[in-house]
Amino acid sequence: MLVDKEFGEVIVRRNAWSRGVKFTVSTSGRLSMSVPKRTPDFLVKRYLNMNREVIRKKLPINDPTTQRTRDYQKKVLMKKAKEYLPYRLEYYAKLYGYKYEKCRLTHANTRWGSCSSNKTISLNIGLMKLPEPLRDYVILHELAHLNHMDHSPAFWEEVGSHDKNYKIHNKKIKLFSPGV
Repeated sequence: MLVDKEFGEVIVRRNAWSRGVKFTVSTSGRLSMSVPKRTPDFLVKRYLNMNREVIRKKLPINDPTTQRTRDYQKKVLMKKAKEYLPYRLEYYAKLYGYKYEKCRLTHANTRWGSCSSNKTISLNIGLMKLPEPLRDYVILHELAHLNHMDHSPAFWEEVGSHDKNYKIHNKKIKLFSPGV
């Protein structure tokens, strides 16, 4: 991590496979630099200074104060999510006889949850911003994926057997964004 007056906190990733310097914007809105693994800090700062103009023109970087606000929101949501989501998932799994291996909490920008073939259920901490019926819908949706790894009619039938209002919940959840 590098702190810059103009760009705020800059994420520096050292990559063994990298041949040059690459600038991107992370999901938090911070400037991110990928550099070859053994690049010394003074060269990282030099690359940043040499490319300031290009970065300003081409990359939509958030104001550093916005970054800190978002970090704080993520921290609060993660705390709430840890206290609630694994227990709610376990409650519904026991209630309906599902077996999963692990529950992961994420902060993905594009999805509320996922279920992998190794029976790991990932839930987005952004669920804590939703009304409880929508949180439950996502949990039940992901649990149904343990039996159906697709969105087939059999999958939706299973979701519907646990959530009679799943069609309404499916429409309502699209009004919200999973990003933090």
